[in-house]
Amino acid sequence: MRIFALQSSLPFGTPVASALGAALASHEERDFEDGEFKVRTLESVRGEHVFICQSLHGDAGESANDKFCRLLFFIGSLKDAAAAEVTAIVPYLAYSRKDRRTKARDPVTTRYVAALFEAVGLDTIVTMDVHNVAAFENAFRCRKEHLEAAPLMVAHFNARIAAKKRVVVLSPDAGGVKRAKAFAELLASSARRTVELAFMEKYRSEGRVSGSAFAGDVGDAAVIIVDDLASTGTTIARAARASRERGATEVHAAVTHGVFTADAATSLGGADIDSIVATDTVGDVRARCPALGARLVVLETASLFAAAVRRIARMPSLSL
Repeated sequence: MRIFALQSSLPFGTPVASALGAALASHEERDFEDGEFKVRTLESVRGEHVFICQSLHGDAGESANDKFCRLLFFIGSLKDAAAAEVTAIVPYLAYSRKDRRTKARDPVTTRYVAALFEAVGLDTIVTMDVHNVAAFENAFRCRKEHLEAAPLMVAHFNARIAAKKRVVVLSPDAGGVKRAKAFAELLASSARRTVELAFMEKYRSEGRVSGSAFAGDVGDAAVIIVDDLASTGTTIARAARASRERGATEVHAAVTHGVFTADAATSLGGADIDSIVATDTVGDVRARCPALGARLVVLETASLFAAAVRRIARMPSLSL
């Protein structure tokens, strides 16, 4: 087995390899003057099962497209170098939000991304909390491992809510109710207490968000807003504001991917929210939105991805 991490994802890949008791394999990434590049392994991969860590979020160094292209080319080169199997560990899968047509002639980008991965010979993809699991499952024909951050989030919130009289899990839009319901059930089971559910109405078109219906009682409750990602932060901010207006005593957010664009500093910096809990799937989350300060909690996911690698590679469990 060989495990690689492309340069932009070294901070993610290094702890994954460490959790496996392995060292990252050596590779070269060379940029050319015209913006093109090459990426190649510096070790033999003939007959090996190869794992590549690369998160597909954009940042100041590389866009999501840059990272995606590098990953595709590396997968192709590894297959050409006679790797027996190649698994891509993609903690944040770009373009997964566009999974269906909402307007005439809309692209279904999730399906195109899957086709590109499969065109270069990918055998398995591992990712976490895609926007729509069913669409992800249908788009990829290769083996898929979909991980969830909910167990990490629940473990974090268990200590915070122990003394709270009421706890309500809130989906900030109707489309996320299934995710919020599963989170509430896991939290209730883990904490051995009643956890209620609420949701808001949200419509998004051409960058504008609308909808004001609110279902559920959050009065005198600790509210946990659950979503798969936070980008501009407007969804979380409006959910937090609606919860406070209805009497919530505390408001927290649990988002797997803290994408946090430049607008997030404005949306979330002044939001009446006690904490935002995210994972490390998109690089240095704190640097992406410094306005959150101490309110931002970042949970590490290396152990979850390392466990997935062990399952796929049929490695012995660390507990044995």
